[in-house]
Amino acid sequence: MAFIITSPCQHEKSAECVEVCPVDCIHEGSDMYYIDPDVCIECGACVEVCPVEAIYNEDEVPGNEKDFIERNRLFFQE
Repeated sequence: MAFIITSPCQHEKSAECVEVCPVDCIHEGSDMYYIDPDVCIECGACVEVCPVEAIYNEDEVPGNEKDFIERNRLFFQE
């Protein structure tokens, strides 16, 4: 999994990340966006434009946000 969107995105959904993604790997959920790890090319374009600084490389997700790794995985299993 390349990048994870975390709690600052909840109910924010500004969508700048969607607009800059060259491979359309960011999908809208009911309360936030999610990044498809099978499509993401790890370019980091989404990280640079996120107005709420919600996007992290999976290895750098803060400890209190680690549950969003599992939420992302579950989102794409459904």
